[in-house]
Amino acid sequence: MTSSTPKNPLKNIFIAFTAVILSVAIFFGFQTGAGSVSLESQAQESIALDTALANNKPTLTEFYANWCTSCQAMAPELAQIKKQYGDKVNFVMLNVDNSKWLPEILRYRVDGIPHFVFIDGKGETIAQSIGEQPKSVLQANLDALLTNSPLPFANTAGQTSDFNPSVTPSNTDPRAHGADVKS
Repeated sequence: MTSSTPKNPLKNIFIAFTAVILSVAIFFGFQTGAGSVSLESQAQESIALDTALANNKPTLTEFYANWCTSCQAMAPELAQIKKQYGDKVNFVMLNVDNSKWLPEILRYRVDGIPHFVFIDGKGETIAQSIGEQPKSVLQANLDALLTNSPLPFANTAGQTSDFNPSVTPSNTDPRAHGADVKS
């Protein structure tokens, strides 16, 4: 018969305690990092589109969705850019999942997100870019927008998340009550 040697209970308690502390630290680390730059919090802090178009300041409009991985990836850098330019540029965020923005989605031909629209102080669209944009590209475009210069990275495309509107416009007369109208 063999006798078993007692295990070191102090060592086991130390390992368990360390694992719990690390788990808690990782959990709170993720909570703090995600909460400070969430798309929802940024959208709530953004300026209303009507206000932005009426206050004579240049505007950067972002079409986004909470499920968009490219939008989420850009959120921390956009938060920094908003702090840097917030007093000189309007930042508007329009969620493509909200049918309220369908007219704007169609007007700017949003077919991938994030989709950025650069608007001058007079409310005129200057340029658009689609997909993930490096912070330096957005800053260069905003600097040019502020000085009424041509945007150096206008109409650029980066990695996008596909977007298909849930509602599509029809070519029927709304007074026809669903009957097809031929032109």
